[in-house]
Amino acid sequence: MMLAQQVPIPPLPPGSEMSMSLGGVGAVVLLLGIGLILAGLLAPLIRAFARRIEGAAASAEIQAEVEALRERVRLLEEMPPRMAELEERVDFTERIVAQGREPDRLQR
Repeated sequence: MMLAQQVPIPPLPPGSEMSMSLGGVGAVVLLLGIGLILAGLLAPLIRAFARRIEGAAASAEIQAEVEALRERVRLLEEMPPRMAELEERVDFTERIVAQGREPDRLQR
């Protein structure tokens, strides 16, 4: 049976501990930079997804508002005939009132 021979790791030269710690900082900075870039690229997609989720709730609100506006339009469409009828009534009332005042004018 053959045993795998373990290769010895040479010791680090003196003063290299500082370079290893800078390498660790560099790796952290690199990872943070990549994370920020990914967050910047994915932020619009996340916002669009959130709007789509909210769209279901907003759709019911919009539908209710549309129905309320349709009711207001229906009421406004009924107004012209009613306004014409009211104008006729005002004209009639003005004629009656004018006829009632004419005898007063003649007596003076």
